[in-house]
Amino acid sequence: MFLVIALVLVLAWVGGFVVFHTAGFFIHLLLIFAVISVIMHFVRGRA
Repeated sequence: MFLVIALVLVLAWVGGFVVFHTAGFFIHLLLIFAVISVIMHFVRGRA
């Protein structure tokens, strides 16, 4: 029973590491675009 739980947790950990490692790049790009968008909003003023 504990071996099955340990195996599932290890597989979930490895899968999460792989998925979020590659998705981390896109998340950082979205954050950069959001910051640029906010800065442009304040520079242009109310539109």
